[in-house]
Amino acid sequence: MDTQKQINDSQSRIIRMTDKEFATLTRFIKEQYGIDLTKKRVLIESRLTNDLHKRGLTSFEQYMEILFKDKSGNETVNLLNKLTTNLSYFMRENDHFNYLYNTVLPALERKKTDHVLRIWSAGCSTGQEAYNIQMVIDEYFGSRKKEWDVSMLATDISMRVLNKAKSGVYTADELKDLPANWRHKYISPLKDGTFQICDEIRKQVIFRPGNLMEDFHYKKPFDVIFCRNVMIYFDAETKAQIVNKFYNWTSRGGYLFIGHSESISGIGTKYTYIQPAIYQRRI
Repeated sequence: MDTQKQINDSQSRIIRMTDKEFATLTRFIKEQYGIDLTKKRVLIESRLTNDLHKRGLTSFEQYMEILFKDKSGNETVNLLNKLTTNLSYFMRENDHFNYLYNTVLPALERKKTDHVLRIWSAGCSTGQEAYNIQMVIDEYFGSRKKEWDVSMLATDISMRVLNKAKSGVYTADELKDLPANWRHKYISPLKDGTFQICDEIRKQVIFRPGNLMEDFHYKKPFDVIFCRNVMIYFDAETKAQIVNKFYNWTSRGGYLFIGHSESISGIGTKYTYIQPAIYQRRI
């Protein structure tokens, strides 16, 4: 048999996890990051096997020994990058942006005498949501925007997606859902055929690594929190803990937006339900 073919066949073989290895790894991910992968055994094996082959490892026990001894955090970042799906696109669940424009921003404009808006995109992935929010804000305020401080925080546990988000560079296909006038107004073409979010919008978004399982440490609460299609990875107990922390960091009268495929009913939240996937802190 051809030597290269032997190598390829070897690398294509899936490394299977023992029950003990699977339990240990999924418990670690759940405890550290809240992500429940107890029904994702095949996904874990398929996405990590090639990495194990490249390292010359033959078992997940050997891999976890390296993972748990690593103090730099690089191993964990690499693990999360491989196991989490970061699907994001412009104008996703567009009724949220319409509600932000037509209801939330007018209410906050009447209320916020200091002209400071604090917004958080939690689980921001590759940045489309955060930039989309800033575009909505820019459209709403128009010439009045210069009177406001509307910078926002965008966080994610994956450094890979944060690096893309910070660059603000997207392909034409990734921008296709933006209105044509927005593409003209907020997007600049680059020499390699890709496109970049304009400086004015990019400078208003601060991208930072952030783990929703950790305690939140911010200077002031947020007027609007977007955490959409993130909590689908969490079990009910973890979701309740995170939503409670969001509530404590939402200003009175502020809003929480979650994904349409998610629900926080039945977990004892103090938020008031407004409409599907939109909640408000009334007290």
